[in-house]
Amino acid sequence: MFEKLLEIRKNSYSPYTKFSVSAIVVTKDNREFIGTNVEDCSTRAGACAERVAIFSAIASGVKKGEFKEIHILASNDENPGFPCFVCRQMISELFDKNAMVYCYSQTGNVTEFTVEQLCPYPFEEFREEDVK
Repeated sequence: MFEKLLEIRKNSYSPYTKFSVSAIVVTKDNREFIGTNVEDCSTRAGACAERVAIFSAIASGVKKGEFKEIHILASNDENPGFPCFVCRQMISELFDKNAMVYCYSQTGNVTEFTVEQLCPYPFEEFREEDVK
């Protein structure tokens, strides 16, 4: 998976931060969806690689709970990079709690988490019965 992430990362559009990121989402039926980060000069209208890959899967018909794992290369050194909290929320909402998150370094070192380990306190969906 690491070699694929390196190749995909070449497509990143990150002229402002010079920090390219790639991601691959794998579904339970082993389909793969890719993403890279896309920036703009305002820095707020861009998108992270993780969400681009997830959005691609959703646009292709993948449903909540059909995600098996996500692989992320967000590093320029020997230390793995990790998803931002916006991406963590998206992952925690769409993936099962036991789905795997693999975070890679530039040199191929990988750190593994379950979604529940990476996102122990997700923002929960609003439910009327919770309001008193």
